[in-house]
Amino acid sequence: MTKRVAVIGAGPSGLAQLRAFQSAKAKGADIPEVVCFERQEDWGGLWNYTWRTGLDEYGEPVHSSMYRYLWSNGPKECLEFADYTFEEHFGKAIASYPPREVLWDYIKGRVEKAGVRDWIRFRTPVRMVTYSEDSGKFTVTAQDLEKQHTLTEEFDNVVVASGHFSTPNVPHFPGIEGFNGRVLHAHDFRDALEFKGKDLLIVGRSYSAEDIGSQCHKYGGKSVTITYRSGPTGFHWADNWQELPLLQKIENKTCTFQDGTKKDVDAIILCTGYLHYFPFLPDDLKLRTHNRLYPPKLYKGIFWEDNTKLIYLGMQDQFYTFSMFDAQAWYARDVILGRIELPSAERMAKDITEWVAREEALEDPFQQIDFQADYLRDLCQATDYPKFDIDLTVAEFKEWEHDKEHSITGYRDKAFKSPCTGTMAPVHHTPWAEAMDDSMATFLASK
Repeated sequence: MTKRVAVIGAGPSGLAQLRAFQSAKAKGADIPEVVCFERQEDWGGLWNYTWRTGLDEYGEPVHSSMYRYLWSNGPKECLEFADYTFEEHFGKAIASYPPREVLWDYIKGRVEKAGVRDWIRFRTPVRMVTYSEDSGKFTVTAQDLEKQHTLTEEFDNVVVASGHFSTPNVPHFPGIEGFNGRVLHAHDFRDALEFKGKDLLIVGRSYSAEDIGSQCHKYGGKSVTITYRSGPTGFHWADNWQELPLLQKIENKTCTFQDGTKKDVDAIILCTGYLHYFPFLPDDLKLRTHNRLYPPKLYKGIFWEDNTKLIYLGMQDQFYTFSMFDAQAWYARDVILGRIELPSAERMAKDITEWVAREEALEDPFQQIDFQADYLRDLCQATDYPKFDIDLTVAEFKEWEHDKEHSITGYRDKAFKSPCTGTMAPVHHTPWAEAMDDSMATFLASK
């Protein structure tokens, strides 16, 4: 009987798994039946932009945290698919920091070429996954939203590729319920123009905090204040930016901070991170972790230690994204196909402990980049994933960190070399701070 593999999610991680199996099939391998369950109406995960927030037309939580005017916040060269380059897709070299629409088109291009869309059941969220020790199989219960029909099927493996940047972490601050202005989490942020002429407070100092603040500044925000728990970002902000220690309380529109500073603001955006949230998994299969480079209980950062038939993709904090998801998917595929044999439980536990201990000793972003690059090398050397210059991506990530320190609004004006083709990207025709039109047509046009 043919093995069956369920993939939960058709974002970059889930699509990487489909492409991995399709790649093996194209080379003559017998592959399992692969069924991908996707809650949204189209593939792309977070890159599938929607104007909706809160709940969708079926009453489902809106998955995407994507907003208009988002551009890649890292060099595209560091996420390039080694088996499907930007040059192959666009027919030419393009600038290093594409906007959302360009990246979504690139993601779609590879899986359209692979012909795996028929493997996906759209508008079909998974409601429950259980495992039977007797049968050695998973039972997956999902709901077809359009037909309003619940279905239950058995699978030999389950790949959890539902992401961890869609369920917001929402802290409480005293007085926030009486704030006389707009309060939202970054998950529900859609358009910087909403905050034109406004005094804006950003809670958090993560990537989303620096980028949403930059967006609002670019599109006419009156002022931006960042409030942090662990420390200031250290970036050189414009004159109408301010960084303050953690928000303590709110009265009407007046915010009081840990150092006693008071400031009136019109809107508060909570850039306070996301939860690893798997309501469809029972306790004995559920990953519990905060956002970190090596989540415990995942062998190779992929296989659930207590039941290695359960696979998690893309659950790490990320410097690398698409290329890391590919490396994980290829490795997971080869374990399922029997090409790689997993070690004993004792050896897996020891390996996890060593990686976690190494991660916990990291002191700065540069060491974190080296760590994740080593993780990527460890996965890639075991499979036939196409070779690319990982050492170059390490250097480019470190240059990117320095570029941001030099100019948080100008770092996207730099160019990098492809680790897959060796081609140097052109500098974009318009500085990011002046590029108000983020459409793919305008980005790809020559000036």
